[in-house]
Amino acid sequence: MIYVTRRVTFSASHRLFNPRLSDKENEELFDKCANRNGHGHNYIMEVTVVGEPQEHTGYVVDLKTLKEILRQEIVDKVDHRHLNEDVDFLKGIIPTAENIAKVFWRILQPKIPDGKLFSIRLHETENNVVEYRGE
Repeated sequence: MIYVTRRVTFSASHRLFNPRLSDKENEELFDKCANRNGHGHNYIMEVTVVGEPQEHTGYVVDLKTLKEILRQEIVDKVDHRHLNEDVDFLKGIIPTAENIAKVFWRILQPKIPDGKLFSIRLHETENNVVEYRGE
């Protein structure tokens, strides 16, 4: 098997907040990430597709095609947005990196034309990274 990865970046803000908890409980749980106005990150997302190279192209997946899917399905919808308020597919979800990766998987998995979606790695900061490999 061959693993092919495409990397994209986007900037977005979010607030970690559970509406079922009090403001005090949210502050204790999420600390400064519960800031009423939110805070931002410069995210890096790595999407890996696995498979055998196609005989007629030598590609597992055409990276130009993968780049366009990531742009249309994810980046154009989240870049320079407030994830809690501006992104329909994240409404009602606490936008932790873990939850964001799971939602991105559900969006991307059926869109991958060749190979199979293997993982989504989402770097929230240079020190905080999550990896999701499907449900």
